[in-house]
Amino acid sequence: MNGKADIIVVGTGVAGLFNALNLPTDKKILMITKTGVDASDSFLAQGGICVLRDKDDYDSFFEDTMKAGHYENNKASVDMMIRTSPEIIEDLVSFGVEFEKKDGQFAYTREGAHSKPRILYHQDVTGKEITGKLLAEVKKRKNIEILEYTTMVDLICDSSTSSGVVVSDEDHEIRLLKADYVVLATGGLGGLFDNSTNFRHLTGDPIAVAMKHKIILENINYIQIHPTTLYSKRKGRRFLISESVRGEGAVLYNRSMKRFVDELLPRDVLTKAINEQMEKDKSKFVWLSMKDMGSEVIKKRFPNIYLRCLEEGFDVTKECIPVTPAQHYFMGGIKVNLDSKTSMEHLYAIGEISCNGVHGANRLASNSLLESLVFAKRSATHIARNYEFLGTKQSTVDLNDFRDIEQLQLDYKKIILDEIERSSAIE
Repeated sequence: MNGKADIIVVGTGVAGLFNALNLPTDKKILMITKTGVDASDSFLAQGGICVLRDKDDYDSFFEDTMKAGHYENNKASVDMMIRTSPEIIEDLVSFGVEFEKKDGQFAYTREGAHSKPRILYHQDVTGKEITGKLLAEVKKRKNIEILEYTTMVDLICDSSTSSGVVVSDEDHEIRLLKADYVVLATGGLGGLFDNSTNFRHLTGDPIAVAMKHKIILENINYIQIHPTTLYSKRKGRRFLISESVRGEGAVLYNRSMKRFVDELLPRDVLTKAINEQMEKDKSKFVWLSMKDMGSEVIKKRFPNIYLRCLEEGFDVTKECIPVTPAQHYFMGGIKVNLDSKTSMEHLYAIGEISCNGVHGANRLASNSLLESLVFAKRSATHIARNYEFLGTKQSTVDLNDFRDIEQLQLDYKKIILDEIERSSAIE
């Protein structure tokens, strides 16, 4: 029931896939994912991906990111992300990713808190376009294997070094998967919240695992609320109404159908304004109007949003839609350096589960895909350059800890929520 790989990547979102594609091809790479391979939040990203357009854009890009993050960002991480962005776009294009173009050149859009347009996009399904093309490339690689419906429940490690993961497979059997390196790319923790844009299975389990093994965390109470999700009485994941909709001219109205706010404020500021307006209106939502864009533009630029709203009974070309804030993104996580290395040897963390400080206290729109890709590649490069075989290194695992996986996961959720509450109280 056990297995061995050179490198284990936990998660098949954009960070995990790009990491695997940049790891040495002579290494056996095992990717595991909690559900189906396409059930990652990366597929849901609508708006786009930021890029440094030219050297004259650097200062404003840097300032926009810092300002949105309330200047709590790690400046070195922000600098690394921005300067590496053109290289990342080139990589994506080489893998077949298609971005909108106008007259043969990239078309750029603008979103909240950006001082100018610098966001590349593919209709309103940019995440699906990028992640889908990366997944297709991963499936071509003979050195990469993907195990679906396989949940990481713990690390195999001693006090200082990771040497694999403990997993529960789709038959609920416990397996020990050993490796020289482990890369955590498990996504966010929206599944802990009643209202979230995240898939429900994304519950941030590695945070509890990290606490168990005294791996350093950072800012785990930094949780972003997205100001505009489609209001629904149905239970389950909230459908995001992309920030790029407001960047392209959509406006917000109160109960009296009067505009009440600048729609391009940073996410946390706009969320506060919407919550205050809902309280004044004694309503569970405010109204968002896309009508002035025109029917043709809406259907071409935002086809996914148009069709989903139709399913909910709203024609955005003719009427307003009800929107409300919901949990969206995790800016904190497992603390990492610029190479995405954690405080435990042979353990890396990338994407939303990691915290390199690039987002500060509030993520700037469309920096998530970029940040994930930049540091996924850096971690792969660092592993390749410093590869060290663990050999016969042994770490003990008490299988009695995993007799009741469902209870263990409930315990993990409580541990994380309690720590978020404790961290918030300290703040």
